[in-house]
This record gives sequence, C-alpha cells and structure tokens, in this order.
Amino acid sequence: MFQETPIYARLVTERGDVPGQVRRDAERIHQDLARVITAGPPSVPGPARRA
Repeated sequence: MFQETPIYARLVTERGDVPGQVRRDAERIHQDLARVITAGPPSVPGPARRA
C-alpha cells in the first residue's frame, strides 16, 4: 500500500507498522464475522404459547 520512503521507514521504527496492524485486525474481524454469519442464529427457545 505504501511505498518504502525514508519518512515511512522512520515512522514504522518509531510507532510500529500501524497500517499493517490495521490490515491484520480487519482480516481477523472479517474471518470472525464470516464464521458467525455462516453459523446462523443461536437456538434460543421462544416464549411459551398459550393454547
């Protein structure tokens, strides 16, 4: 995404690879949501009906 430039390399050294961390976190969240969505809603018993 970013070209290697002296200022970017310095910022990564000082602050860490923030864009890289954001990408990793977004991918993890995406995978978690995909698992939740494909699993479907949880089975929760509803209220009892009156006859």
